[in-house]
Amino acid sequence: MLKNLPPLLTPDALHALASMGHGDELAIVDANFPAARVALQGGARLVQLAGAGATGALRAVLQVLPLDDFGPDAAWTMQVVGDAAAVPPPVAEFRALLSEAGERAPVPLERMAFYERAANAFAILRTGESRPYGNILLRKGVVASDR
Repeated sequence: MLKNLPPLLTPDALHALASMGHGDELAIVDANFPAARVALQGGARLVQLAGAGATGALRAVLQVLPLDDFGPDAAWTMQVVGDAAAVPPPVAEFRALLSEAGERAPVPLERMAFYERAANAFAILRTGESRPYGNILLRKGVVASDR
């Protein structure tokens, strides 16, 4: 057991996060997301967090992973099919967590564009989230000693 780390982050999850470099992307996805297939397509590391909800996973990840502040966007969510303006509960919670962490709001991506981007992610954290649209992508930033 380690101190000051969210217990939800398993050793596999911590290894994946620590192995990421600046600009690498992480997908946190719900239980319905085709995580195994998408990971195989792009070579992403697949880490199971079956007992975690997507917002809990995001909260834990934000405690240890800096988000990129060099580009205009560092987080993306999946749009609701047929209603791009809809904001499902998990997405509203993602927005609130990002805001609490001092991060920018996520940008919505069309469903297939989200899948494609997730396939190119460094890692995919598949949660046990049962609510639809509990999916978010994050781009890792840097930890700088002068900040």
